[in-house]
Amino acid sequence: MRFSLTYLIISKSLKKINPNNMKTIKILGTGCPKCKQTESIVRKAVSDNNIDAEVQKVEDIQEIMKYNIMSTPAVVIDEVVKIKGRVPSLTEINELLS
Repeated sequence: MRFSLTYLIISKSLKKINPNNMKTIKILGTGCPKCKQTESIVRKAVSDNNIDAEVQKVEDIQEIMKYNIMSTPAVVIDEVVKIKGRVPSLTEINELLS
């Protein structure tokens, strides 16, 4: 009973934070060609797989520094840095989003 109650409380809390289970994906980069390529790959993966996600491009250096990123591009999924300093492949993004 205790486990079920704890699970119920946690699951209700998560639904309040993200009621539609929508992923938040941020592409961190200043606008260089590699950053634009990364954004294109991420948007293609989201579209191809019909994923409910909000894709944001973050170009502000101060905001990028909050993620402790020293080289771009970087991909952040649900506030967790998944890729930094390189352009990911479409296959890699698909795996991260599945």
